[in-house]
Amino acid sequence: MMQQFWRAVLDQDREAIRQFFRDDAFVNWHCTNERFTVEEFIQANCAYPGQWDGEIERIETTGDIIITVVRVYPPDQSQSFHVVSFLRIRNGLIASVDEYWADDGPPPQWRQEMHIGSPIR
Repeated sequence: MMQQFWRAVLDQDREAIRQFFRDDAFVNWHCTNERFTVEEFIQANCAYPGQWDGEIERIETTGDIIITVVRVYPPDQSQSFHVVSFLRIRNGLIASVDEYWADDGPPPQWRQEMHIGSPIR
């Protein structure tokens, strides 16, 4: 289910996205303090400029929650984002989503100057 859901989101396919949600579902984007109805989420996702691709890096399930970690980027990979999503499932459909989006990039200068850490990949 999550492979198909993320493909629909990345393809900005309104009808395909809609089929994964309960009618009363909602989506929270905590980093920007926004709550969306399903239709508002679809509108925001499909109006986002440009074409997108991505790769699911991790899927975990605990009870009725599916957690996904996805790297999202345009086809030319000029930008990169990571999103962690907690999807609550009821009767096979998404009832709610709590998402946390972050821009990918280098560590801040102050940490680079400390010469700590190493690249993950």
